[in-house]
Amino acid sequence: MTYVVTENCIACKYTDCVEVCPVDCFYEGENTLVIHPDECIDCGVCEPECPADAIRPDTEPDMEKWVEFNRKYSEMWPVITSRRDPLPGYEEMDGKPGKLALLSENPGLGG
Repeated sequence: MTYVVTENCIACKYTDCVEVCPVDCFYEGENTLVIHPDECIDCGVCEPECPADAIRPDTEPDMEKWVEFNRKYSEMWPVITSRRDPLPGYEEMDGKPGKLALLSENPGLGG
């Protein structure tokens, strides 16, 4: 089992989760985060820290696409270990459907 970041992180990008991760397996894109599925130790401490409920275990139905999404971008983006403020407008974006269309493939700052 591993944990993955799902669509609701896009355009919100809360970073509460990165501070509690004991293995630094979060990677930062311009407008979302991902978890490297091969680095995640399945401890689950990040899941309750996400205000957007965007972190899910891969054992839930239909998570295969999110495992691959997280794998792809974690290999392209820098690791993030420090909490930052969420993106501007996160309150309006939290919970909106169809956010995958807003994904930026650009890397974040990392750090």
